Amino acid sequence: MTERRMLIPDAGHPTTIAPHPGRVEVRIGDRVIADTKAAVALREASYPVVLYIPRADVDMAQLQASSHSSYCPYKGEAGYFDLPALGAAGANAVWTYEAPYDAVAAIAGHLAFYPDRATFVEHPAG
Repeated sequence: MTERRMLIPDAGHPTTIAPHPGRVEVRIGDRVIADTKAAVALREASYPVVLYIPRADVDMAQLQASSHSSYCPYKGEAGYFDLPALGAAGANAVWTYEAPYDAVAAIAGHLAFYPDRATFVEHPAG
């Protein structure tokens, strides 16, 4: 097994995390899976922005732990959850970094949803 390398975000691979304004709902059909005013937006290099939702604002009863995992040299080891309501399409639809690297520590305890499997409804701040 090869050793996993940790990389630090820099000018060549910039990464920022900031509070996301307003309220965000994550839905599967008419089911609300998450509802939060405390999402954080992770902007990483040229990738699309990813909203991370605090676990406390997610209906964890609608998720099922998956045995799948992945590794990012900038964030660390990711664990996954399935969305059983979607059947096979819900496999590994949600991910989390329980012990992310220091550079992205703000996403610890948060979950992210693949946008092609869940609907994000944003309510403006105000």
